[in-house]
Parts: sequence; structure tokens; C-alpha cells
Amino acid sequence: MDLIENHKFQEIFPRIIAVADERDDAPGLLKAKEKGLFVTNDYNVFFERNDINLIMELTGHQNVYNDILMKKKKTVRAIDHNTSLLFWEISRVSSMQQKTREELREKRALCDVVMNDLIQEDIMIIGSNYHILDINDSMLRRLGLKLEDALGRYCYEITHHQEFPCSGENHPCPLVQTLETLEASQTTHIHLDQDKNEIYYSISCYPLFEDDKVIGALEISKDISEDIRMQKIMMQQEKLASIGRLSAGVAHEINNPLTTILTTAMLIQEEMDADDPDYEELGLIANETLRCRKIVSNLLDFARQTKPEKKQNDVNQMVMESILLVKKQAAFNDVAVEHSFSEDMPTICADKGQIQQALINLILNSVEATPPGGKVTVPTVFSPKSRGIEIVESDTGEDIDQEKVDKIFDPLFTT
Repeated sequence: MDLIENHKFQEIFPRIIAVADERDDAPGLLKAKEKGLFVTNDYNVFFERNDINLIMELTGHQNVYNDILMKKKKTVRAIDHNTSLLFWEISRVSSMQQKTREELREKRALCDVVMNDLIQEDIMIIGSNYHILDINDSMLRRLGLKLEDALGRYCYEITHHQEFPCSGENHPCPLVQTLETLEASQTTHIHLDQDKNEIYYSISCYPLFEDDKVIGALEISKDISEDIRMQKIMMQQEKLASIGRLSAGVAHEINNPLTTILTTAMLIQEEMDADDPDYEELGLIANETLRCRKIVSNLLDFARQTKPEKKQNDVNQMVMESILLVKKQAAFNDVAVEHSFSEDMPTICADKGQIQQALINLILNSVEATPPGGKVTVPTVFSPKSRGIEIVESDTGEDIDQEKVDKIFDPLFTT
């Protein structure tokens, strides 16, 4: 009854018509009654019916099966108990397969939820040959890929945009480490997003076993770019604090002898005639000493890190005043300094002196890096949508070497 009712062999058993059993309390007979089927205690009734084309003998008695074979019509087929058991076993295996398929679907659904909804990190399942077997939605979005575009490709091909596996002490392959040690491995990599921007990742790689053999790995990548950035900021702040303390000590030590040199040079110069050949030399000594004192003063200002005095200021005016202060130096270098100002520029609350000092330093750096006949441009831009202000300084000089870019904000660094 269960075999046929579960539709495992509908092509053989279209439908059940009647059930016979000599016992009134037989399970099959009772179930047939519940289904509204014809039931009887004598199977001989079946031989008189014209709507039966198959009789299944389920008692296991050979004499019953032989009796059915002798009495049935030629157009009616019959199968014995053993053949029925064979069909039952096939049905049982089929049921187990169906159950296994359902369990796999459930586990796959659970895996999808974990990979795509619960875990926000990038996840890949990689075969031992570097081929991607699965990848979560988070990583696909970052890479700008569809699932079908990633499956089967090499992991290093989509994460590093290269044609060979990662290697070396500075960029070891976590998959290789896992395959060699049969244990989880951890490393830090620099991956590239769809725009080829560098992203720092902490990668944890876990082995996947089959019959005690590693067949691949589960790789979880966590974006630690912000952590790296904060570490660099902290290191920079510690460096600035150290330089500040050093600058304060050095400045105080230098200031005293500079004052003595300046005072002495000016006193000697006052006692000389203007046409004395040493008069101009003493004036040069005084001027250079004053320049040294200015440098010392700047070091002290840097060491003190004085609080900004913020006021409402006109951005265009600050930029224009900064340009005027460096125009002579630019003209001496045969470099043109041009500007273009946004007319709807709002005022900003800032320390005018500090902003102008930063602008002057930027423009002077550009002037010094620009060959004669070149140009430095300082436009101001206002974005009403973001309420942001930009001062985008550019020049026609040479670019800074890439390895020096990370050092440009170091105090006293120069190219």
C-alpha cells in the first residue's frame, strides 16, 4: 500500500483497485477500507473482475502464488512476494535518496544564509588547484562580478588581477600553507577591488577534508584597511609627538646663541661706517640669523601645537592672499601661478593663518617642482549638494615617486 500510494512506481501501478486478506484486522485491509477501496477475505473474487490487470502476492506462500497463476486470466499479470520485496527495496532506496537530497538542500540553504547574510566578510571555497568552487555575495559585490563569472576561475585571478599564485615571504599563499600543514593558516594580503584600489585583508584559511585528504579550503577575508589606516595615524601621531618634544628642546638650546650672534652683529654694525667693506657682511650675518630664528620659531610653534583660532573667512580671499605672497618667488622661477574661483563660495570657520600657511607651502612646493615656463593652478570649487569646499592645487611639474607618497606628511621630509 505504501509503495504504491507514495507514487514510486506509477508507470507500473497506476492505481489500487482492491485488497484481499483472510484476516479482518490485517493492516493492509484496514488501510484499504480507510481509502474506500474494495476489500475481501477471498482473493478468488479478483479472477471474476475485468478491471484488474495485475495481482501482487504478498503472503510469501508459494502455493498461494501458484494458485493465483493457475486461476488468473491470461491478460492479468502476477508478481510474487520476492519480486514485491525487490520493488519495496527500490522504493526504500529512492526514499533515502529523496531524504538525502532534501537534507542537502536544507544544508545548502543554511550555508547560503551563513555565507551571504550572517557573515559580512568575503568568503570563498577554493579547490586544491586554486579554482573557485563557491563565493559569497559580499565578495561578488566588491569585485563587481556575477556568480557565473567567478566560479571555476583562479582565486588569484580575481583577487589580485594576476596570472600566477601568490608567493614569497611578503605575500604568502594561505591555500598552499593549509595544503602543506593540513591546518588553518592566517596571513595579510593586499587585494584589488573592481577599480583596482588596494584593500588590506586579514585572510583565514581552513582546510576542507574528504576521506582524510585535504581537497580544498574555506577562505575568509576581513577588510582591515581602516585598522591599518588607524595604525598609521597613531604611528604618525607618536612620531609627531616625539619630533615635537625634540624640536622644543633643540629650539630653546639654539635660540640663546642665535640671540647673542644677532645682538653682537648689530652692535658692531652700528659702530661701523656704511662704506666699510665689512658692513654688508655683518648685515648678511644679521639677516641670516633672523632667518634662523624664524625657523626656530616655527619649530616651537610645531612643538606647542597651538589651538587654532577659528573665525569666519572668505575662502577665495585666503587663496588670493596666499598666491600674492608667493608670486615673486614664482616669477623668479619663471613659473605662472593662475587661479579660478567659484563665485558662490560660502565663508568657512577656520584659522586663517594656518590655512594660508598650508596653501603657501603647497604652492611653493609646486613652484619648486615645476620647470621654467610651467604653470601652477589653484582653483576653488564649491559643491552645493555635499556642502563641501575643495581647493585643488595642481602643476605641470614632475610627479612624486610612488614610494615617497606615503612620507609626504612626515615633518621635515623633503624630496
